[in-house]
Amino acid sequence: MRLLIYEWVTGGGLVGSEGALPDSLLREGLAMVQAVTADAAGIEGVRPTVLRDLRLPHLATSGADVIEVASRADHDAALFEAASQTDGVLVIAPETDGVLLRTVLRLEANRVPLLSPGSAFVAVAADKEQTGAALMAAGVAVPQAVRIESDTPLPTDFPYPAVLKPIDGAGSQDTHVVAHASDQPPAYAWPRRLERYTPGVAASVAVIGVAGAEPLPLPPCRQRLSSDGRLAYLGGSTPLAPGLAERATGLALRAVAALPPLIGWAGVDLILGDDPDGSLDVVIEVNPRLTTSYVGLRRVTAGGLAGAMIAAARGDRPHFDFNPRPLAFDADGAVYWT
Repeated sequence: MRLLIYEWVTGGGLVGSEGALPDSLLREGLAMVQAVTADAAGIEGVRPTVLRDLRLPHLATSGADVIEVASRADHDAALFEAASQTDGVLVIAPETDGVLLRTVLRLEANRVPLLSPGSAFVAVAADKEQTGAALMAAGVAVPQAVRIESDTPLPTDFPYPAVLKPIDGAGSQDTHVVAHASDQPPAYAWPRRLERYTPGVAASVAVIGVAGAEPLPLPPCRQRLSSDGRLAYLGGSTPLAPGLAERATGLALRAVAALPPLIGWAGVDLILGDDPDGSLDVVIEVNPRLTTSYVGLRRVTAGGLAGAMIAAARGDRPHFDFNPRPLAFDADGAVYWT
């Protein structure tokens, strides 16, 4: 089997653009593509291919074919030529500016088989307003929120503190905690979403959607976020305490069930509130792509997560054994047994 693993930042999605590659997206993208490529290369009969932006000094992809990208024309030609010659494509790209959705739609238009979520799921999950509406309609708790146009000041009648974020954001880009309506966050040229700040344990649950079957949740992770008012993702740890883990898993599965059918990996970010009965738990967002928690979860999962995504796309429900030993990981892919 030939497998194309396309990570947008490291794979030339920004080739030709001025300036350095965005730090947080590059750090997490590099961690994910190297981890999943290593796993895929270790599967008998699977030969992965990756694209590499020539500005990257190093991309650890032993066992994979590497296509170097030096221009926008190189990128577009290489992506779709490689996709046409593979048996499956795993797309890892940010939701920002519709990048992920456009990529998936173009691959689907060329009848390329995907191991990652399809356009119906991505179209909803990549838009935080659509996600919130779908979850609310299904009775899944989300933070109180309002849309803020680019030229509109913060509302005075909204409960603060709150979180201001792009509607299609990824990687905590352009995300700000605001204490009150008189705050002046940096200007942003597009509409944003203002969400009531929810205190509690920041957690995530990765879910693998299986074609024609129930989705499979992976062990929940606690998230480490920056305390500088930007909520930047720093890494995570697993396992959660049993009570928290059960609440996180149940809420994540309800969130995924409220959206179009999922095939492949999605990550559900949530806050587990102070009430042990889960009544204060909320879903923050659903990431319709591979998430950075992959770098840690692959270490506690016997059976292989890359192989699981391949199986799930075929409609085969994978079986896992999970190592309960505590583990922490950073956004750059570093992993620590604790």
